[in-house]
Amino acid sequence: MAASPERIKHNGSTTRKGVFPLAITLGTLLMVFSAFFWDEGRANQQKHPNILVIFTDQWSGRALGYVGREKVQTPNLDGLTKEGLALTQMVSNYPVCSPARAMLLTGTYPLENKVISNANSNSAPFGVELPTDMVCWSDILKAKGYSNGYIGKWHLEAPYQPYIPTSNNEGNTAWNEWTPPARRHGFDFWYAYNTYDQHDRPMYWDTKATRDEFHYVDQWGPEHEAEKAIDYFTNKGGVRNAENPFALVVSINPPHSPYNTMPKKYLEPYKDIPLDSLVTEPNIPPAGTRMGDMYRKDIKNYYANITGVDAQIGRMISALKDNGLLENTIVLITADHGNCLGKHDEVSKNNIYEESLLVPFLVYWKGKIRPGIDRELLAGMPDIFPTLLDLAGFKNDIPKSVQGVSHASYFLEREGRLPQEQFIMGSISSDPARINSGFRGVRTQRYKLAYLRNGKKLQGYLFDLKADPYEMNNLYRTSQPEVGRLKGRLQDWLVKTKDGFVLDEG
Repeated sequence: MAASPERIKHNGSTTRKGVFPLAITLGTLLMVFSAFFWDEGRANQQKHPNILVIFTDQWSGRALGYVGREKVQTPNLDGLTKEGLALTQMVSNYPVCSPARAMLLTGTYPLENKVISNANSNSAPFGVELPTDMVCWSDILKAKGYSNGYIGKWHLEAPYQPYIPTSNNEGNTAWNEWTPPARRHGFDFWYAYNTYDQHDRPMYWDTKATRDEFHYVDQWGPEHEAEKAIDYFTNKGGVRNAENPFALVVSINPPHSPYNTMPKKYLEPYKDIPLDSLVTEPNIPPAGTRMGDMYRKDIKNYYANITGVDAQIGRMISALKDNGLLENTIVLITADHGNCLGKHDEVSKNNIYEESLLVPFLVYWKGKIRPGIDRELLAGMPDIFPTLLDLAGFKNDIPKSVQGVSHASYFLEREGRLPQEQFIMGSISSDPARINSGFRGVRTQRYKLAYLRNGKKLQGYLFDLKADPYEMNNLYRTSQPEVGRLKGRLQDWLVKTKDGFVLDEG
């Protein structure tokens, strides 16, 4: 029978002679390896980039200095195109506030995420708001250790009675609502509102505020929100875990109407520009018409709002640089939809025209994103979710339910197959039982085919975007070859997305 090892005392503990040195060696090694792997894991976590998403409202993708079509001044975005990638063919697939925001956050189209119209008191009975159990990219980043922040307009809540006593809840339709913490989808820091359009006296709920504890600020919204973003970068008040990467959304309401509340300093660049020189495009209605006069009244103020927002983007980029954050931060700038401003006799958005559909899109990541102005890639709002996660190193965490496509490899290396089309929709009834309403369409590099339903009547539109960039000539004929080809692609899409819109012209 083998002898038992001799027991000895060491620092008041008992161990076995001959085993003690090995135990110490293994324990020491374990501690060393644990420390190494902990540091390595922490280092890997730090390698994941910060993310800044700047999401504006009602900014036409043609109203940008670098696009070269309109006399609007955007010096900061123009400069960023030298280091970042700008897409001129980016569309908001459903060009109105709430559906666009839901697409951006969920990577899915409206019939999947249930936000089929704007969130307000009219659509509330039909459950039009971002579902609590819908997975957003912010939820995934939160699970990966990111600190997430949201500043500005949310517009994904259904208002409920008694309505919040703010000005845009006083009419026949209530728009504004508080977002409970459980519905913030991984955003720890919260400084936001649902929707509120007094830009020179905006209102907000803080992270810990209750429904009744909102406050007002006597400052132009974009300037104030840029300052809050800068505070977030510097971690003023310890609002985020400085050891971890962050993802911050700054959702700026202007250039959304009203257009006359911006600081007048942003109007200075346009003061001496003759109005006639800004009214040259053929799709602007003539003076003396309601929409033509509206365009002439608003165009300089609209441009001034854009220039003001561009200035705030410049401030945020500079703050990232000054705080040593810019080198490892993905900056993505876009908008929820465009703005007709009276063109095509359309007040603003939620229609089939390019001014409504096209939005700014600029992405920057120092030394990673290949810079330039790209006029080929047909990207859409649901593509932002998978692209962001892919760029950040979480490609394998993209849910299978996501309907958007990652363009990360194209952004980084200009590799990957280019999409051949974009699918568009809008003006849909809030009642899911009336989904056969509004418009659906498909857009390619050259053509746009769209169908607009008004009751039982279905109107078809076909525009040659190369030969007719102002969309003045509807070429739609059922015998037109492009109609047959594109209608087949659109029908396939409707079937794939379980959309009840009927392409029956009879």
